[in-house]
Amino acid sequence: MDTISNFYEHLVIDHINRKCKARDLKLDAGAKQDIACLALNQLPPRYVRHRIDAIFFIPDDERTQIDSNIDKAVSKAIDKVSSNPR
Repeated sequence: MDTISNFYEHLVIDHINRKCKARDLKLDAGAKQDIACLALNQLPPRYVRHRIDAIFFIPDDERTQIDSNIDKAVSKAIDKVSSNPR
């Protein structure tokens, strides 16, 4: 069962890293994990066996929508974590 994963996890982590760099945010690993959890809980689960196959078979319009949904979820999560530091 090691091959089953939530398709969104890697995408969310990539978005978090890009947004933190673009905003020049210096967050520790715990804060980034909090952001990932908050963002993933806003998105529907999408389990796949092979991530690369899932990416290949998603139509462009659906991929655009997925990216938009992830962007919104990550932005909202970053704002929440940034406004409530530990």
